[in-house]
Amino acid sequence: MALNYIWVAFFLVAFVIAFIKWAFFGDQEIFKLMVDGIFSSANNGFDISLKLVGTMSLFLGFMKIGEKAGAINFLARIVSPFFSRLFPEIPKNHPAVGHMMMNFSANLLGLDNAATPFGIKSMESLQELNPEKDKASNSQLMFLILHASGLTLIPVSTIAIRAAQKAANPTDVFVPCLIVTFSATLASMILTSVKQKINLFQPVLLFWIGTISAAIAGLVWYLTTLDKASLEVFSTSLSSILIILLLAAFLIGGWRKKVNMFEAFVEGAKGGFEIAIRIVPYLIAILVAIGVLRSSGVFDYVIQVFTSVFSFFGVNTDFVPSLPTALMKPLSGSGARGMMIDAMTKYGPDSFVGRLSSIFQGTVDSTFYVVAVYFGAVSIKNTRYAIPVMLLADTVGIVTAIVVGYLFFH
Repeated sequence: MALNYIWVAFFLVAFVIAFIKWAFFGDQEIFKLMVDGIFSSANNGFDISLKLVGTMSLFLGFMKIGEKAGAINFLARIVSPFFSRLFPEIPKNHPAVGHMMMNFSANLLGLDNAATPFGIKSMESLQELNPEKDKASNSQLMFLILHASGLTLIPVSTIAIRAAQKAANPTDVFVPCLIVTFSATLASMILTSVKQKINLFQPVLLFWIGTISAAIAGLVWYLTTLDKASLEVFSTSLSSILIILLLAAFLIGGWRKKVNMFEAFVEGAKGGFEIAIRIVPYLIAILVAIGVLRSSGVFDYVIQVFTSVFSFFGVNTDFVPSLPTALMKPLSGSGARGMMIDAMTKYGPDSFVGRLSSIFQGTVDSTFYVVAVYFGAVSIKNTRYAIPVMLLADTVGIVTAIVVGYLFFH
């Protein structure tokens, strides 16, 4: 529903601005520019969707091997001691624990198709423990806020789109995305724990949070010691090595579990084709709306306003053209994807704006979509503090993404 309002609003705003330009400023070319933008955006959306097939099929094929080899269950066993401390109201060995672990593990591997049904099943299991059926419980809030933070090991769709846009190295945003999504997840966990009075100084929680935070901090510190050329080489090499190691781990796991890896790969790869084809109408719809908005000059006005504000405070404004992606992400994942593609089309996939837009898209989930789907699945009307906390975590993600983007690519 949110995307519907956004989509219509884009057209209405564009038409109003265009009419003002034509009627009061004598801009005779504005409507021609808008029509050209509509057809260009529609063709661009179709081309990009088709180019997604190869990369999506490749990653989802390997992901299916990992899934059949037990990667999700393995991750669930590892993180179970940590997450059990965050959900004190859930009885030990309750089915909800397993469902949540499967959801988080699927998210880590970028298996969105698997994560959604696991997530809905988690909400249903938690609803069984909920004494007030129309009001979100603490456990449901903790689960959904952590889920919305979008902790992902590999941002598959973002890498696929960068490959379709002919980026020199589509995976160069892998490490930045990992840093940003961890920061957003940590912020989500801290904010929710404070609201629920959960003690984060428990030994198990401190060990997990401290270890991961130290690793991320160490990585960032090391990167600050490198010059720009060395930083780019290190980032590219580390991203590529980690992805190769992960794919190799799936193959080794499949071999040990005697999985028919060729059939598993083909099964998963079919999903890549289906996803790419399924998003064609959605991508065309949002890109056409963005194209109309850009052709009318609205984006230029918005960017000018942000540029003026940040310039007034003496802040470097090179990141401003990528902000539409960040601001759209909480409202609509499809809309943010369209904004990212638009930024890469205009500025180039390997530009600072193109890469920063990719980082925005590759981290955190769509807040209002998540709230609508997951709470709607169990008919919860009172979502309590879910949206404010999610938006605060989104803000942390945006700020961190800008800092990391400057560190890696500026």
